[in-house]
Amino acid sequence: MSEPPGASPALVLDGLTKSFRDTRAVDDAHLTVPPGSFFGLVGPNGAGKTTALSMAVGLLRPDSGHARVFGADVWTDPVAAKQALGVLPDGLSLPERLTGRELLTYLGRLRGLDAATIDQRSAELLTVLDLDDAGRTLVVDYSAGMRKKIGLAAALLHAPSLLVLDEPFEAVDPVSATTIRTILQRFAAGGGAVVLSSHVMTVVEQLCDHVGVMSAGRVVAQGTLDDVRGQTTLDDAFVRLVGARTGGSEGLSWLASSSD
Repeated sequence: MSEPPGASPALVLDGLTKSFRDTRAVDDAHLTVPPGSFFGLVGPNGAGKTTALSMAVGLLRPDSGHARVFGADVWTDPVAAKQALGVLPDGLSLPERLTGRELLTYLGRLRGLDAATIDQRSAELLTVLDLDDAGRTLVVDYSAGMRKKIGLAAALLHAPSLLVLDEPFEAVDPVSATTIRTILQRFAAGGGAVVLSSHVMTVVEQLCDHVGVMSAGRVVAQGTLDDVRGQTTLDDAFVRLVGARTGGSEGLSWLASSSD
């Protein structure tokens, strides 16, 4: 793992803003991820999490604002920023006609790794992620869980200092989810920083020591997990912070008579 320079935050979002026609998807978002932290980004559907993370890692250009990875601006100094960055984006597209091992070899070469390093790291990642057989299988034949795991392998291949993962557990079976959790915990224990978005509050509470809450394109709370949730659960704090409706007793009276 490459060492992050100085004591700079692992990731800083500084006033990121992005609009799609008349919709402001991200609205002056500010976020700071401490080095060595396991940071969960949560928010309701449409809160702007995926758009914010896409701008943070250089996949989507912001209308205004900056994103920095260990002090390197993602858009003005992309090489330095992306050397420290491993990304698992939402809706990951992969070359369908490569095997898992071929995919890692291809991406490793793009990263400038030598052949021996690629072979060693690919073999270890495929084994640890329980993808030994998948290393000889075309990506087109992968299940959703296998795609997530090979995507994580690709993000880890160059030994980044920061992982940014958008919904890494979505559409993943329990066995694959457990494997991914173990890998991420080992990465964080080794000094790496992790940012993950998730809709599942229990996952965030189990894994993360810091959390940020997005609503309507803005970061409405951030800090340590205990600071954000206070004396309640993260679920309760989330509902309070985003102002979500939790009703359900009004209306639908016809359901009560459906078994009569």
